[in-house]
Amino acid sequence: MSKKSTRVDLACQALRQAIIEQALPPGTKLPEDELGARFGMSRTLVREALAQLQSEGLVDAPPRRTATTAMPTLDQAREVFQIRRMLEREVVHLVIGRWRPQFGADLEGHVRAEEAARQKGDARVSIRLAGEFHTKLGEMAGNSLLRRYLSEVVSRCSLILALYGRPHSADCAVNEHREIVAVLRAGNAEAAVKIMEHHLGSVEQRALLDQGRDAGFDLGTVLSRYVGGLDGAGAAKVAKLARPKARGKR
Repeated sequence: MSKKSTRVDLACQALRQAIIEQALPPGTKLPEDELGARFGMSRTLVREALAQLQSEGLVDAPPRRTATTAMPTLDQAREVFQIRRMLEREVVHLVIGRWRPQFGADLEGHVRAEEAARQKGDARVSIRLAGEFHTKLGEMAGNSLLRRYLSEVVSRCSLILALYGRPHSADCAVNEHREIVAVLRAGNAEAAVKIMEHHLGSVEQRALLDQGRDAGFDLGTVLSRYVGGLDGAGAAKVAKLARPKARGKR
């Protein structure tokens, strides 16, 4: 992987996580200069990262204007949830058809991590883990294209929850995910689809309350936390690439 692609990928990873965890609320301005300084990137590379996130529906980056985190309309939000229900129905069928004991162990381990975050009152991690439960199911389905589409849709739902929804309910997510694991393990496709539909209906209901929230924060502080939150190798790469000698390079 080239230095250019490494910088862009790491910036996308950090910004994507910050948006999914609702640390960067919808409509947050993302100035190229500040992003470049945080990630040790030229404006050209910042634009590439923003374009990638725009293709995922997480950023609005109109020409000659400062990019912002996306602000989907209510109609667009409903469309996202409609597609998500369709994708997750197929995921359930594929996962049951490929079921193996390790799937149950992995999912139960993930639910335990959700429970631990709930007990700590860590809403940021709870939000991320709630979405990752579904992307894990997408991975288990064994279809790379379906996994990619589901991952994008789940990320968009996190953005919608930040814009319109009530605060994340970790209790609901953990209990509903436990039920899903139980019916998947039992191999009952009809029951699994029914419970997944109910779960997604509850998520959509929590999301689409048409009551946007306003959060005051400092962009630099948020970005610093997410650069630091990358894995050790990723954080080291960002630090190295951000050194003065790297300025201006692509």
